[in-house]
Amino acid sequence: MSIDRVLAAIDHDLDNSLERLFGLLRIPSVSTDPAYKPDCLRAANWLKEELGALDFAARVYPTPGHPMVVAHAAAKGGARGPHVLFYGHYDVQPPDPLDLWKTQPFEPAIVQSNGKQVIVARGSADDKGQLMTFLEACRAFNTVEGGLPLPVTILFEGEEETGSPSLKPFLDAHRDELKADLALICDTDMWDEKTPAVTTMLRGLVLEEVTIRGADRDLHSGLFGGAAINPIRVLARILGDLHDTQGRITIPGFYDGVRELDPEVQAQWKALDFSQEQFLGELGLKQPAGERGRHPLEQIWSRPTCDVNGIYGGYMGEGSKTVIPAKATAKVSFRLVGEQDPLKVRDAFRAFVRERLPADCKAEFISHGASPALQLPLNSPQLAKAREALAAEWGRPAVLKGSGGSIPIVGAFKHDLGMDSLLIGFGLDDDRIHSPNEKYDLESFRKGARSWARILSALAH
Repeated sequence: MSIDRVLAAIDHDLDNSLERLFGLLRIPSVSTDPAYKPDCLRAANWLKEELGALDFAARVYPTPGHPMVVAHAAAKGGARGPHVLFYGHYDVQPPDPLDLWKTQPFEPAIVQSNGKQVIVARGSADDKGQLMTFLEACRAFNTVEGGLPLPVTILFEGEEETGSPSLKPFLDAHRDELKADLALICDTDMWDEKTPAVTTMLRGLVLEEVTIRGADRDLHSGLFGGAAINPIRVLARILGDLHDTQGRITIPGFYDGVRELDPEVQAQWKALDFSQEQFLGELGLKQPAGERGRHPLEQIWSRPTCDVNGIYGGYMGEGSKTVIPAKATAKVSFRLVGEQDPLKVRDAFRAFVRERLPADCKAEFISHGASPALQLPLNSPQLAKAREALAAEWGRPAVLKGSGGSIPIVGAFKHDLGMDSLLIGFGLDDDRIHSPNEKYDLESFRKGARSWARILSALAH
């Protein structure tokens, strides 16, 4: 197999590839709005037809929400493994506010931006442009080699932007059909426009809602102030106790399972062209607020966090109302790393709150989810091959980066299907995903397809 001929085919067919991408981008597959349900089905059927043209056996599966698209293709000549499962999502965020778009959100266009050509449309970077890079790599193999270098299964979902409620039941019901040796996920980004990256760490997530209750009704602060307990004051004190003066989280046992960063990765991160001042300055901030003595990239990629995401209670309308509220509520999130146990963290937080309750107060809790952190083994041979392939395409080593966020599908693949995942995407920080004027660099699209071709070739050998 000549990878050079495959890469040449990708470049030669770029105009047609863009037309195909534009066809998908024109479908307003907004998953959160029921008015767009027919368009989500239309996008799923569009992908099924496109996969069929690439000699995949493709099927659209209905779900209680939006459809799943599953497709299979054997390797050319029956070559054996590794069998890869490629995942992407065809649903998009709503385009609102429409008046801030410079072009129509579902009429894709190529425009000049900062001296570069970019594809502007809702979904161009998240995730239609990304998933189409993989399909164009598969197309080039079919054109040049008459088939793929290894067996490929594809899973496209239509509910990623709404929390993937149908995904877990679907994986459970189709476990055997979706089983593979390795998952490939494209919904990530590069370090910068010239430096590829592999995301090897994802933080886990615990979401808690706590309500502190005091009296059986709101009270007049003149008649009862000083004698009656104020749940807002109690809650504020408890939330303030969650961190010490060094930025560490004070919940007993919270750091159980937290490992120090691998020295090789730590050295790589410190060598990256990263400006703390620029990173925070763009937000109107100056000082990192996490654990003292930790590099900012450690703080957002490889260290656990606790954040209060919302707090409310009492009178919140215009003007003033002198009440002592009957209850106060906070929403709290924990980002987890390493081997931290989400359920133990949840239980430790609840115990922390209860231990600080004064007389006449009680706490109620609601869980909004708990998922563990994930890390790809750094000695993975598949990771090594992917890094070599990316370096060959981009002319520089791929950064092994972490993600401060959580991608539930990665955990589902690991825990439900027993697969590790390679997270490789070609988005950029300025792609404005979820915002007006979302864009995807034309070079990201072209070199993304070339990168996937190199990765598939490398994994096959």
